[in-house]
Order: sequence, then C-alpha cells, then structure tokens
Amino acid sequence: MKTQLTLPSIVAMWVLAAVASAGELTVTITDIRDAKGYLMVALVNSDAAWKNQDKPVAAQKVAAAQGEVKLQFKDLVPGTYAVQVMHDENENNQLDTNFLGIPTEGYGFSNNPNVMRKAHYDEARFDVGAEAANITIRLR
Repeated sequence: MKTQLTLPSIVAMWVLAAVASAGELTVTITDIRDAKGYLMVALVNSDAAWKNQDKPVAAQKVAAAQGEVKLQFKDLVPGTYAVQVMHDENENNQLDTNFLGIPTEGYGFSNNPNVMRKAHYDEARFDVGAEAANITIRLR
C-alpha cells in the first residue's frame, strides 16, 4: 500500500514539530523590597525591542510579593532573548527616579550585569533552546 502525504497532513506534522521544539523560560525575580504594586516583565529578542523601538516577544504584569516571584514564558521559539524587569511600586506605569535620574523603584535585567545604567541588549541576552531554561534576576 502506498502512502500519500497531503497538504493537511504536512501542515499537521509541521505544527507538531513546532510545538515539540518550543522552549520554556522560568524567570525568578529576587530582592523584591515589598509587596506594593506590580512587577512589569518584558521578554525581547532584539536590540530594537530592548530599546522600546519594537514590541517585546511577551510581557507580563504580576502582583509584587516581598522577596521572590517566579513566572514563566511558554512556547518560545528557540533563540536569543533578554529580560527587563521593573517594580512599579506606585502603579504609575513608569520607573520613578530622583532628581539625579537614579531609579527609586526596583529594576533588573537578565544576566544581572553590574552596571550603573540600563544594561545593553548584548549584556543581558541569553539563549533559550527547545528544553526549559531558568534565569534569576536580582532587583536593585
């Protein structure tokens, strides 16, 4: 008996292959000062998205909890990503700063680069493969 591949069966195999190779990222955010407000987390895959010139791959806004919060990004295409976190304690949807421009709310980046400015995409990027990945971001 001869087996024929039809367009629907080819599409079904492609979808199953894509789901099977999707990655998952668990982000653990530590050093959260208090439970006020929200954590705003952006997952990006380009320098343009890092600079807010393009949309993030995914974003989450979760209630803050003192100490540590974990969240997940599922069904990621294997590739290079970076994560930015802001603790919006007063819920005004922006990172507040003092008169010198120094942030007064918590913030952090993947790879926890030790810099006194916003990290560059190249400093924060990491790879996600088909298997699960885990990162920890310490808020400042």
